[in-house]
Amino acid sequence: MLASMSTLQNYSEGYILHYEKKESNKLLFLTEGLAKAYKIDKHDNEIFLYYIHKNSLISEISNIDSEILYSFSNIELIEDSQLLCIDYRRFKESFLDTHIMCMPFVTEILSRSEKLQSLVNREFIFDSVAKVSMMLYTDLEMFNKLKRHDISLILHIQPATLSRVLNRLKRNKIIDIDHGMVTVRDTVALESIYKEL
Repeated sequence: MLASMSTLQNYSEGYILHYEKKESNKLLFLTEGLAKAYKIDKHDNEIFLYYIHKNSLISEISNIDSEILYSFSNIELIEDSQLLCIDYRRFKESFLDTHIMCMPFVTEILSRSEKLQSLVNREFIFDSVAKVSMMLYTDLEMFNKLKRHDISLILHIQPATLSRVLNRLKRNKIIDIDHGMVTVRDTVALESIYKEL
């Protein structure tokens, strides 16, 4: 039944899936690739929110009673990607309204809520050491894939501050850096830096 209301679609890197505050009748799920959620401030600056990895829900659901989805942020693909696109009205009628798929769906929504909680911590609670430590702990692969300048923009810290934090973590034997690639030596110590705040 789900197959009859779904299509697989391929998109190129750089494609904007949707803009914030726009309506959609499609439930989007990332099956392959990578996307980022971001907002634009009043000065037209991009404010990075979080990455969306494969096998994750892209659509933002704030009200499961509505048949229309509203986007909280802009979503851009940063790799060539494949999406599962589901007719949300039919999905809601067949699975949510009949309680067939409520728990898995709620679990996915809660996962998105955890990302937003991490965002609030990163932006308003954490200092630069905690921000860097959290990214190294939760997304080391992405950290090593990005340029240091881009990481600084994502974490809203200066590049010089990022370098100082990395050197401090290396001095404390929590990480190693070899040819620009970071490896974690002490995951417990790294996690405790941001978990204890």
